[in-house]
Amino acid sequence: MRLRTATSLMSLLGALALGFLAYEVVTPAARLEAGSLVVELPAHDGVLDIANRLQRADAIRSRAGFVLLTMARGSSRSLKAGEYELERGATTLDVLTLIESGRVKQHAILHPEGATVTELARGLEADRLTTARDVARLSTDAAFLKTLSIDGPSLEGYLFPDTYQLVRGMTPEEILTRMVLRMRSKLGADIAARARARGFTVHQLLTLASIIEREAVDREEMRTISAVFWNRLKVDMPLQADPTVQYAAGKERRTLTRADLQLDHPYNTYRRSGLPPGPIASPGLAAVEAALDPAPVKYLYFVAIDEHRHFFSYTIEQHNAAVARYRLARAR
Repeated sequence: MRLRTATSLMSLLGALALGFLAYEVVTPAARLEAGSLVVELPAHDGVLDIANRLQRADAIRSRAGFVLLTMARGSSRSLKAGEYELERGATTLDVLTLIESGRVKQHAILHPEGATVTELARGLEADRLTTARDVARLSTDAAFLKTLSIDGPSLEGYLFPDTYQLVRGMTPEEILTRMVLRMRSKLGADIAARARARGFTVHQLLTLASIIEREAVDREEMRTISAVFWNRLKVDMPLQADPTVQYAAGKERRTLTRADLQLDHPYNTYRRSGLPPGPIASPGLAAVEAALDPAPVKYLYFVAIDEHRHFFSYTIEQHNAAVARYRLARAR
């Protein structure tokens, strides 16, 4: 009789324990009852390590419940590392299902038209996707550039401006390769052929397009600005493009000084004729098209009227008069 009672008691306790674990599995942890949560699971963690991390983050109520659930589903050896965004109200079963699926958190990284590799590197580091140092190193690594068939000194200009969905754990090589391949797919054979018809390589085309991109605020002016640079190239006249000097001086979008304009640097187009050695930023398709199809005008000069528009001139006399006029207007 006593044995039967003890057995019944053990059965009851076991049922209560299972019931409690079942409750723990189907009830969200306190942190997830309040809102969503992001957790990061490193590679090579076993199921016990994962359970510990999840409980420390208050993503699950019971480590034992999580482990038993994975065993019951046969997924204890196939949980996927990565960064996961757990929705508000997610239960242990929901958390496990997400980790089993490998649907890791996506980071939307915008690389806008006219942005540089340096600006991209800062953005990637801010999102903790990689370090700015690694991006800078790879951008000029000759072996890496060779694998991407880039005939230039760096990745500058070869990263297509777009919004990229990236995940934590991607290597900087994977991130940069994706951006280069996006540029290559957008350019295509047609644009390369049109560049050759103008006597340009794709590298030279991207170089000119990047300068146009940084000079033109109003897209309606792109083809006219392109014409100015083409006209100057034809007569071996320096391009005198401020953005190239900003790039040389490492001043990005800041105002230049007279000393900057005298800088002895391959990218200083005030001191050297022709195109600089490579692009100075990532051009968009509109700038690439403008470089291939300049406006049918003979302007050689332009000066900013305001923050968006320019005044174009044929002669140095007209240009100097325009510069004086707009400097006077700004001084009032």
